[in-house]
Amino acid sequence: MNDEKNAHGHAGPDWHEQVERAAARLLAGGVVAYPSETVWGLAAHPDHPAAIRRLYDLKGRDAQKPVQVSCLDRAAAQRLILPQPALARLERFWPGPLTVVTPARPDCPEDLAPGGRVGIRLPDHPVALALLERVGGLLATTSCNRSGQPAALTFEQARDLGLGDQVLPDGGYPALGVPSTVLLLPEGLILRAGAVSEAQVRAALTESA
Repeated sequence: MNDEKNAHGHAGPDWHEQVERAAARLLAGGVVAYPSETVWGLAAHPDHPAAIRRLYDLKGRDAQKPVQVSCLDRAAAQRLILPQPALARLERFWPGPLTVVTPARPDCPEDLAPGGRVGIRLPDHPVALALLERVGGLLATTSCNRSGQPAALTFEQARDLGLGDQVLPDGGYPALGVPSTVLLLPEGLILRAGAVSEAQVRAALTESA
């Protein structure tokens, strides 16, 4: 994690207190906008299917496009996914801007794994991690924007969209503005170019075990 605060970040009066309130909202079925190191996210708790559906309604998102799951750590991610040998080679990018779409466990909620696959990511941002820690380690997440529009990159942009019940400040750690790379496993197909380069992904996947 980048520990240097940037003057362009929005710390807010006390983001720790705001995280507590946001966690309570999520656990009660609300929707919260929160920062990550890539772009702003819009989240619902996976135990609330109605809240996940609300993510789609707020954004005007195609119901066929799955949301990703932001995970506190590897242990949280493993609750959703089947063992995949390639994941061990990709762990160098976590926490960080790599989303992996991989076969889900049979008990993974269908809202998170349409077609039997789930997209997982471990964010590298202090506010996101604090929020995940307080809600049990998992959040259904999509970018904070209306469908077809650019994702919010600042607190002000996320706030002005008015999509969630609460918008968390970035704690002084602004988004970089580059989305996560999305990788499909076991095929090894890059679905979206992003902050982790294709060359980096290929090098990791072809490395000897």
